[in-house]
Amino acid sequence: MSRNPSASPFTVIAHRGGSGHAPENTLLALDTGIKMGAHWLECDVQLHEGALLLMHDLRLERTTNGKGRLADLPLAELRRLDAGKGQQIPTLEEVLDLVDQRAGMNIELKTWNGTAAAVAKVLREYVAQGWPLDKLMVSSFHLPELYEFRQIAPEIPIGVLLCGVPLDWAGCAVELGAVSLNVSDEFLDERLLADAHARGLKVYVYTVNHPEEIARMKAMGVDGIFTNYPERALG
Repeated sequence: MSRNPSASPFTVIAHRGGSGHAPENTLLALDTGIKMGAHWLECDVQLHEGALLLMHDLRLERTTNGKGRLADLPLAELRRLDAGKGQQIPTLEEVLDLVDQRAGMNIELKTWNGTAAAVAKVLREYVAQGWPLDKLMVSSFHLPELYEFRQIAPEIPIGVLLCGVPLDWAGCAVELGAVSLNVSDEFLDERLLADAHARGLKVYVYTVNHPEEIARMKAMGVDGIFTNYPERALG
């Protein structure tokens, strides 16, 4: 299946920012993604002591000079850590201020028990200040948390993250009122793709870095990819 030339342009989403070139989920990575021309930026957020921090892992060792679980350290101490190249762990507000509508923002909820409500509050404030809704998306693997977000802020688009192929194909995304299905490249099934498109959903695939795989995704007809190297998918 090839892409329909009349379809919307292939969307390039910088995964955790331009994380192939800068420390992931930092202001530097996000700014790098923008400068490389990514249409959208993806970041991970965790709620801790009332702050929405950008961090993928629940532990600190891989991406910072800290040790242990993020949830076990005081916020002030977390903010003093080096997240690579002298970058600190940023807050969602710092990210939105930096991006300033120069690209779309896909915000993944990595934790639950209040993360959805906190993100909804922040995003509604930025929408009130002029952020367009079509430049925002909230996603999660934790579908109950995504459902909660949808109940609080139904006007903000959501995307369902999948690492597998559900029995009801794209049905869960439709049930949640999502606009997209964000699927692992390991589980991209042409039947899932066709079902999602038939239901009016976009399909974005993560994380696609190799040029041959990028070309294969375009040929299959997906709507876009998450990539650590946005420059490889542009053009």
